[in-house]
This record gives sequence, C-alpha cells and structure tokens, in this order.
Amino acid sequence: MEVAERFERGEATVDIARELRVTPRSVRRWRQLWRRGGVEALASAGPVAREKLTQRQWEKVAALLDAGPANAGFEDDQRWTLARIAVLIGRTCHVSYTLTGVSKLLDRHGYSWQVPVRRSAERDEKEIAQWREETWPTVERPLTSSAPTSASPTRPDRR
Repeated sequence: MEVAERFERGEATVDIARELRVTPRSVRRWRQLWRRGGVEALASAGPVAREKLTQRQWEKVAALLDAGPANAGFEDDQRWTLARIAVLIGRTCHVSYTLTGVSKLLDRHGYSWQVPVRRSAERDEKEIAQWREETWPTVERPLTSSAPTSASPTRPDRR
C-alpha cells in the first residue's frame, strides 16, 4: 500500500522501482491498476500457484508414494523421481503437473527429495546382522598410526 501513497504524491516510476527494488515495469503495472481501481486494486490476489489436487486425490497419491515405486509399476529402479511422480499423478488423478510443480506440491505436503540408499530387493536383514556380529569383528583391524597423537599443526609434539 506504500506504493499507492507514492503514486498520490506523484513520485517517478524509476524512483519508486529503485527504492522498492522492483522493475520499473512492475511499478507501471501497479500504477495502471491504481488508476483504474484505487488502493483496493493493489491488494494481493493471493498465491499464484493453486493446488490442482483435491485433498482426497492427494491422499491417494501420498499412499502410493509411501508404498514405493514398485507398487506403482516402476520396477526397474526403486527411486521416486519428479518425472515418475508426475506420471503417477497423471495416471491416478488425470491431472498434469510440470516437474517444478511436482516439486512444489511435494514441498507443500511435507515431502522432501532424498537420494535413497541403493539396496538389493533380496536383502536379508537377519543375515546382515549376523555377519556384523560374527564375521566383521574378526575381519576388522584396529587403526594404528605412527604419527604423533596431536592433530593440531600449531601444537608442538610432546615427547
């Protein structure tokens, strides 16, 4: 609303743009709106991005995301990518999203992108735990070093 006061005082577009750190084009657009509808015309129309999915559709997508890519028909690689999620949304909800839109959608709903640990589908957690307890201690050697124990380059070695 500060810009409306500046328009009323007759301030120059370039000066307003410089002080508000916006482009002169934006100021000219605001001035045109102000001339047509006054201060009310400058009120925010809300966020630009609109949610395309209903709450019910999002819950369905979220359930599929949580179930994993294999359950959604992506068996070759067990990672969710933005492209795959866009395909999933298109298949299940018949709504199209750009990759940026998918990223923003996930962010709005509390999902974060992560690089998953690559694991075999045949992974046996019991076998791994047993190997760690029984075999690894016999293979692991303690670290030994002939270097002085101080890691500080400014501290002289105390011998």
